Amino acid sequence: MVRGTHRYPPIDGVIYGIPLAEALETEVKRLDAGAVYVMASGTLNRETRLIDDVRDVLGNRLAGVCAKIGAHTPRIDVVAAANEARAAGADTILTVGGGSVTDAAKMVGLCLGNDVSDPDQLDRFATIVHGDGRIERPQTQPPGARAICVPTTLSAGEFNSAAGCTDTIKHRKQLYHHPLLMPRTIILDPAVTIHTPEWLLLSTGIRALDHAVEDYCSLHPTPFSDGMCLQALRLLSRGLPAVKKDPGNLDARLDCQLGSWMSIMGTQNGVTKGASHGIGHVLGGTANVPHGYTSCVMLPHVLRFNEPVNGERQKHIAEAMGRPDLPAADAVAALIAALGLPGTLRDVGMTQDLMDPVAEGSMHDRWVHTNPRKIDGPATVRRLLEAAW
Repeated sequence: MVRGTHRYPPIDGVIYGIPLAEALETEVKRLDAGAVYVMASGTLNRETRLIDDVRDVLGNRLAGVCAKIGAHTPRIDVVAAANEARAAGADTILTVGGGSVTDAAKMVGLCLGNDVSDPDQLDRFATIVHGDGRIERPQTQPPGARAICVPTTLSAGEFNSAAGCTDTIKHRKQLYHHPLLMPRTIILDPAVTIHTPEWLLLSTGIRALDHAVEDYCSLHPTPFSDGMCLQALRLLSRGLPAVKKDPGNLDARLDCQLGSWMSIMGTQNGVTKGASHGIGHVLGGTANVPHGYTSCVMLPHVLRFNEPVNGERQKHIAEAMGRPDLPAADAVAALIAALGLPGTLRDVGMTQDLMDPVAEGSMHDRWVHTNPRKIDGPATVRRLLEAAW
C-alpha cells in the first residue's frame, strides 16, 4: 500500500490566462501592498513598454525598479538590489522576468530577513552538499518581503522554495532554502512571454520537461506528482512545437505555462530529481551554460544511463510525449532537435578543460546523489559529459 503525506505549498494562488495589468491590480489590492519593489529583465525594461505598464498599475505603490540582475543570479547584484529595497522600505517584491530574476527576488527577501548587506555574508546561509551526499542547511530566518512573480520563461523556479545564487569570484553556484521563499502569487499571462527570445522560451520549456521526466522517474515519486508529470509532458510536447510553428499562438503559450507549473509539483513535496538536474546546476555555475540548455544536452544521456533501472517508467514518458514507438531518450532528443535547440556540450560553448571541474563539482549537488541509478563518483559523471560532448 502506498503511504505518504501531501503538503500544500505556502503559495496563495496561481492566476492564469488573465492579462497582467488586470491580475496585478487585483493582487496588489488584495495583499494591501504599500511599497512594491520591481525586479525585471533588463531587456524588458529597455525594449518594451511592459515595465512602464507595471509602473502605471502600481502608481504611488512603486518603491523602485531593479533591472540589473545578471545571468545565474550573481550575488553581488542580489545584495545591491536588497540594499536598495531596504532603503526604499519595500514590503513586497514583484518580478517580471526569467529564472535569474525570480531567484534574485527570493534572495532579496532572504537578505532583508537576515540582515545581509554584503555579498560575503551570504556564505553563512548557503546549503552545503558534501561529496558523500550529506546535506547541511543553516538556520535561516523568513524572508523580509515576499513576492508576486510574473515569469517570462518556463523553468518554473518560481514554484519552489529554493534559490540559486552565483559567487562569480569562485565560479560557484550556491543554493539557499526557506519555505517562504516561494512567492505569494504567480501570474501566468501568455502575452508576457511574447517578448522572450525564442531560444530562451523553448529551452526553458525543455527545462520544465526535465522536471517532469526526472520527477516521474524519481526514486521517491508520489501519486500526485505522477499525474502532474504526465500531464505536463502532454502539454509541453504539444505546446512547444506549436509555439515554434506560430509564435503568436497564445493558447499554445499558455499550454506551455500550465505544463511548466505542473512539472514542478513534485518538487514542492520532496520528490527527488536526478543527474540531469544535478549536473545541470554545475554546468550553469561553472561553465556558464543557460539552464534550459543544460537540460537539452544532458537529459537524453541521463535517461539512457538510467534506463536499466527504470525502463518501464520511461515507456510511460514516451507515451505521454506522443512517441510510444521510441525510447524516452530518443523521444526527448527528437523534440529538442525539432525545436532547433543544441544537443551537445560543444554546441553550448563548454570547453574540454572544464570536464573535470564539472564532474567533481557535480558530486556536491544533492540531485546527483538521488539519481535512480547510483553514480559512484566524478568518473561516472565524466562519462556522461563525454557522451554529451
